Amino acid sequence: MVLWLNLRSSTQSISTVVSSPPKSIRYFERTLPQSIAHVLFIPVNSKFLVTPALSQKVATVEEFAQKHRAVAILNAGFFDPANQKTTSYVILQRKLVADPKENERLVNNPNLKSYLSQIFNRTEFRRYSCGQTVRYDIVLHSASQPAGCQLVDAIGAGPSLLPELTLEKEGFVDNANKRDALGSNQPNARTAVGITHDGSVVLVMVAQKPSAPANGISLPALANFMKTLGADKAMNLDGGSSSSLYYNGKTFYGKVDLEGNPIKRPVKSVLLVQEN
Repeated sequence: MVLWLNLRSSTQSISTVVSSPPKSIRYFERTLPQSIAHVLFIPVNSKFLVTPALSQKVATVEEFAQKHRAVAILNAGFFDPANQKTTSYVILQRKLVADPKENERLVNNPNLKSYLSQIFNRTEFRRYSCGQTVRYDIVLHSASQPAGCQLVDAIGAGPSLLPELTLEKEGFVDNANKRDALGSNQPNARTAVGITHDGSVVLVMVAQKPSAPANGISLPALANFMKTLGADKAMNLDGGSSSSLYYNGKTFYGKVDLEGNPIKRPVKSVLLVQEN
């Protein structure tokens, strides 16, 4: 059983786990100062797996859900809307199925040339098979796999949020050249995945409030929020207009227009929650 203690003030809402989680998915919302957080907990050793999926052409999270018969879908990796090609690595069933090095608009962009080595080594969410055990991790693309484990799936995005925010290391921010590809300190709709100390997975989509469409959450604040949810490791996923979460037949969108209506943007890749 889980007992959630809500510590509320005018500026924040914090949730604290005081006992072990149940073996089923738990969904809840948290009202933050400038946004609404939609949170899914997938307990360790439950009947559910968290795996990536890729679409040849961009698709909505509902379309991914219908195709894969998933309980939940969260948008994931970065992509170029102009050519619908990935800018993040995706590995499915031990096979590389999406390679940012094959995206000519990325590779041949003169403004990004000096950052390519960092772009090609960003943070990714991984699923390992370690004997009879499923294990998740969040590491850089270049990281080796643990002894006794095989890498099954991975999906990249970034930057890492926890244990530290690595905006400069992953080429998102270059203060010397006033580059901030994600508007990291500005409020926006955001998406993230985290792993708790016991190996449970936390999926988070932070949506703008319809009454205040310019709001949302910054990346430093998102990192702090993931920590309050019990995550030891966490990474940012594609945000802004891509932010979307499907759960149990309902879809939540992160970005809203000036009238407060949700923006429904199709995406290239997602994280699936499926029964094992």
